[in-house]
Amino acid sequence: MKSIFKTTLLASAVFALPGLAQANDELLRLSADPANWAIPSGNYSGTRYSELDQVNKSNVGSLKVAWQFSTGVLRGHEGGPLVIGDVMYVVTPIPNIVFALDLNDEGRIIWKHIPVQGGKYPSGETQARVTSVMCCDNVIRGVSYAGGKIFVGLADSTLQALDAKTGKLVWQAHNMSAGKAGESEATGIKPVRGNAASTNTSVPFVVKDNVFIGCSGAEFGVRCNMTGYNINSGKRAWRAYSMGPDGDILVDPNKTTHMLKPVGKNSSLKTWKGDAWQIGGGSLWGFWAWDPDLDLMYYGTGNPSTWNPVARPGDNRWSMTIMARDPDDGMAKWLYQMTPHDEWDYDGINEMILVDQEVKGKNRKALVHFDRNGFNYTLDRATGELLVAEKHDPMVNWATHIDMKTGRPALVDKYGTEHGGKGLDYLTKGICPAALGTKDQQPAAYSPRTKLFYIPANHVCMNYEPVHVEYVVGDAYVGANLDMMPGPGGNMGEFVAWDAGKGKVVWEIAEPFSVWSGVLATAGGIVMYGTLEGFVKAVDETSGKLLYKFNSPSGIIGNINTWSHKGKQQIGVYSGVGGWAGYGVAGKLNDIAGNDRAALGAIGGYRHLKNYTQAGGVLTVFELP
Repeated sequence: MKSIFKTTLLASAVFALPGLAQANDELLRLSADPANWAIPSGNYSGTRYSELDQVNKSNVGSLKVAWQFSTGVLRGHEGGPLVIGDVMYVVTPIPNIVFALDLNDEGRIIWKHIPVQGGKYPSGETQARVTSVMCCDNVIRGVSYAGGKIFVGLADSTLQALDAKTGKLVWQAHNMSAGKAGESEATGIKPVRGNAASTNTSVPFVVKDNVFIGCSGAEFGVRCNMTGYNINSGKRAWRAYSMGPDGDILVDPNKTTHMLKPVGKNSSLKTWKGDAWQIGGGSLWGFWAWDPDLDLMYYGTGNPSTWNPVARPGDNRWSMTIMARDPDDGMAKWLYQMTPHDEWDYDGINEMILVDQEVKGKNRKALVHFDRNGFNYTLDRATGELLVAEKHDPMVNWATHIDMKTGRPALVDKYGTEHGGKGLDYLTKGICPAALGTKDQQPAAYSPRTKLFYIPANHVCMNYEPVHVEYVVGDAYVGANLDMMPGPGGNMGEFVAWDAGKGKVVWEIAEPFSVWSGVLATAGGIVMYGTLEGFVKAVDETSGKLLYKFNSPSGIIGNINTWSHKGKQQIGVYSGVGGWAGYGVAGKLNDIAGNDRAALGAIGGYRHLKNYTQAGGVLTVFELP
C-alpha cells in the first residue's frame, strides 16, 4: 500500500513555480500535502482529488464514525471542513460562527468566533434583515486559510480575517461598500446604488497576497463583483463588476477575447437597455480556481436581474459568463458567455476544474465546467477556445446544442419564457432542467487515475411564468413564478461519471432526490458523495458499484473532504439539510399547504423530502477501525 503521505505532481499542481515569488508559499506547500485539506476545493485546480489511499476499494466498507460535532445551528450546512495540521476550521450558516477544532482531542473546541453581536452584523445590518434577503437558505460555503489567518465571508457581505491561533479579529472589510482600490473598507460605509440587499454565501479564495470574495443578490437587483483584498492589511486590491462600462468590468476592448475575438468597446453596455446594467445581477458565489503556470484565476457569474426576460432585452453581458482574470490587477484575458439573455435562471457560477485533458486526439490545458443550463463545457483555459459542449442528461430541452463557432445555444422556441417579447403571464410548461439546473453549486470531482469527472446532479424540470416586477431598493426583484417536478423517470437526482474530452457519460446512478453534496475522489479508487436524504455513499471509481453507505443525522448538502491525522486517513462531511433544494425542510415551509411555489418553486418540487430527513447541523468524521 502506498504511504498516505505521498505527494505527487498532478495536473492540479499547486507547487510554487518560477516567477511566482509573491505567492503564498505556505499555502502552496500545505495544499500540496494530502495530510491537509488546506484549500476549500482541495487544491487550486478544484479537482477535489486526494492522494490518500489508506481508505480504498477493499476496506471502505469498514469505515466507522470516529467522532461527531454539533454546530448548534440548524438550516443548510454547505461547504466543508478545512484542515491545517492538527486543527480543523468550520463555519456555520447564519449567524456564521467559526470554530477551530482540535483533532488531537476528537474535535474539542479551541476557539469560536461569533460575528453577530446583539443581533447585528459588523455592517450594522440586523441578523433578521440579512436573513430576509437571502435567496435560497442561510448557507455559507466555508472558510479559507493563508498567512496564519482564517478568512470568512459573512452573510452581510463583510469579509473578516481572524487569527488562526486565537480566533481574534485582525481586520474586516464591508465588501459591498463604495471604497476605492488601495483603501481599507471601513465598516458602515453606505453601499453603492443597487447593493442595498447584497449578501454573501461564497467562500473566500486566496491567490498570492490577495483574498477574493464575491457577492449574492441578483434576486434583489444587486450588481455583483469579484473583489480582492490584501491578506495582511485588508486594503482593496481591485474590483471587477459582472456588467457595466469597460473600466468597471476590467476588460481591454482590444485584448480581452470572447470566442477568440476581441470583445470590443462597451461590450457589456451595448447588451443592456438603458441603465438596467446598474441593477444587473451577475452574482458570484461558487468555487473558484487558479492556474499558477498561466497565472489566471477562473470563476463564473450568475443570472441577470430580473428573472423576467422581457424587462431586459439583449444578451445581458457579462452575466452567465466564465471569466479568466489576472489575479494581480483583475484584467480579464478572456470571457465566455454560456447563456446569453438568460430566460431560465441558469446561473453560471458552478466551479471551474483545471486539468490537462486529451480532446480530439490533442492534449489541452483544459477548463471543465458543468453549467446549470444542462451543458458540460470543456475550454482551453489559456485562450478560452470552446472545445466541447455536450449534455450529460438527455432530458435537457431548452436548447438542442451549442454552436461551436459562435458559442451560442440553439434555442427551442417551445421552451423559451419570453414568447417574442410577450412573456408576461405566459406559463411555459415542461422546461428541463429546472432553474436549479442539471447541477447547482455542489462541486464535482476529477480523478487523474480514471481521467473521469464525477458529477453530483439534479434531474428536475419546471414550469416558468414571468410576471411584471418593478425595481425597489432592498426589495425582491425576481419577476417569475416557478413550479418544479421530477424529470423523466420520476427520480430527481443522478450521480454521473463523465469523460470531458469526449463529452460522454461513462456510467450513472439514479437517486430519488438531487445529489447536492460536493464529491471526493481519492487514490484509493473510491468516489464519495452525499444525498439529500442523508446518506454518505462510497462507490467504485470505474463502475459506480456501491461499496459503503451510512445514514447521517440529516440531509447532506455539504462537501466530503479528507485528510490524515496521526497516520490515519479521516473523511469528514457536514450533514444539515437545506440550500435551495432542501429549503422547505430547513425552513419548515413544507408543512404549509398550498405553498408549492415558495422558495422559487423548490417547496412543491421537494415536498416529499420531509418524509426522509429533518433539519440538523452535525460534522461527522470517519476513519477505519
